[in-house]
Amino acid sequence: MIECITVVDREIVEAFARLVPQLSTAPPPTEHELAEIAGAPGSTLLVAREGGTIIGALALTIYRTPTGLHARIDDVVVETAARGKGIGEALSHEAIRIARVAGAKAVSLTSHPSREAANRLYQRMGFQRRETNVYHYKL
Repeated sequence: MIECITVVDREIVEAFARLVPQLSTAPPPTEHELAEIAGAPGSTLLVAREGGTIIGALALTIYRTPTGLHARIDDVVVETAARGKGIGEALSHEAIRIARVAGAKAVSLTSHPSREAANRLYQRMGFQRRETNVYHYKL
């Protein structure tokens, strides 16, 4: 079951505390940070549940620039034990649906090359690898 988070409670905070280390070395978000994401215009926080337990999540951002309405998926993570069951795909399909309804013409995402299964999933879903230079300026 995929759910859009609008209210952040202890369960949500604990789920992200468990999931984020499986994705990144960044510290898990605080309750305040999660509430900011869930309450920000154009921002959607999705979670996947299995048996009532949160086993996956992603963030979708929809934003306007002078060239149009854009959508971006970030921080897709699925509990290690639940991978390979279609959870990441279900989360991504729901994000795509939300972006389509909002009027975005495309959805972008990035995935580290070492995440081979995730990269295969995105290609299987129809995401196309773009020839572009991605730059990162560390602040």
